[in-house]
Amino acid sequence: MICCGFMWKSGGEDLQGFYPVRSECVADVPRTRFKSRAGKTLSARKWHAAFTEDGHLDMERVLRRIQRGGIHPSIKGEVWEFLLGGYDPDSTFEERNKLRNHRREQYYGWKEECRNMVPLVGSGKFVTMAVVAEDGQPLEESSVENQGWLVKTAITDKRVLQWMLVLSQIGLDVVRTDRYLCFYESESNQARLWDILSIYTWLNPDIGYVQGMNDICSPMIILLEDEADAFWCFERAMRRLRENFRTTATSMGVQTQLGMLSQVIKTVDPRLHQHLEDLDGGEYLFAIRMLMVLFRREFSFLDALYLWELMWAMEYNPNKFASYEEPQNINNSSGQDPRLLKQYGKFERKYIKNGQNEQHNTLAVFVVASVLETKNKRLLKEAKGLDDVVQILGGIAGNLDARKACKEALKIHEKFLKKANNRQ
Repeated sequence: MICCGFMWKSGGEDLQGFYPVRSECVADVPRTRFKSRAGKTLSARKWHAAFTEDGHLDMERVLRRIQRGGIHPSIKGEVWEFLLGGYDPDSTFEERNKLRNHRREQYYGWKEECRNMVPLVGSGKFVTMAVVAEDGQPLEESSVENQGWLVKTAITDKRVLQWMLVLSQIGLDVVRTDRYLCFYESESNQARLWDILSIYTWLNPDIGYVQGMNDICSPMIILLEDEADAFWCFERAMRRLRENFRTTATSMGVQTQLGMLSQVIKTVDPRLHQHLEDLDGGEYLFAIRMLMVLFRREFSFLDALYLWELMWAMEYNPNKFASYEEPQNINNSSGQDPRLLKQYGKFERKYIKNGQNEQHNTLAVFVVASVLETKNKRLLKEAKGLDDVVQILGGIAGNLDARKACKEALKIHEKFLKKANNRQ
């Protein structure tokens, strides 16, 4: 990556140099707290040493490192592919290369399908203005914002029209995405983000595109050089998050997690929960953004990535890959075999030990709970309305430590499980 602008130094190594910030944006960007810690952070050397000669990965060893100190920026992308269930640690180099090539062919085939409908896909350009009228009829005037390209004939296919109508909204969000990073000074990099989001939207009409997906996808574009690899990493991340983005005329998918958050706070801190209810905040709508984009606004870019990989490592389930690739053959039973349990992240392991293999709360819910607990005294004393709650929580941007937030989240999780079990 071409470096420009301002770069922080961390632990003697210029980690922010991996994600340089435009000089004019430095004052507005939260400071980075993450430091690469020798003996704790997963380094490139330790990562490569975790593979056998034919490519089998010692995931237990990798998880232990990540949970202690995160991942060095130089290898984040390739490690994330495993954390998100993109590859089976028990596969060989040859098997993964074969799967990677198949996925790349698949992605570029989908990209060609989209390009045949809208030639701007894959052109290095993108649109921020409509290319078709809402009724499917051609528009009369082109402009710079739609790159001079418009639909020439009426669109009658509902799925095609639904997709084309959202392309300009994706473009508008792309322009706003991580614009303080030097990486996105390049229009071609912005266009790659637009391409991936557009193709994902075409393939998932039941979810479509929802603002916030751009914030989840952006790091994948930066970390993985091949666009197809970035797409598949994003697709795996969305497997975990897609229900949050499912919206109807009367509900948002994220409400399920907000309900879980409400239950957690009610259990571990009933006084705070009651106070929020008295302020008409019992639905916890003020936490939507944290859960939708996984704390991208509360942390610097590098710290947000650190938080994500900590959560994914702690939630890691060795059955993820199989559940995505061969769901009919998945076997979730690990029993209480200590050897098998070590292959799970520490958060997931708690549920397995309790015999809970079904869908359960995500760690993100407990991280939000830990954030609320850090502001417990101020919320109880100063919050007289929901605006006060939003203002108090808004002040946490750049002042949170990802490692401490996860550590506190695990404590709250432990407390929640004990109280929940005592009620049974």
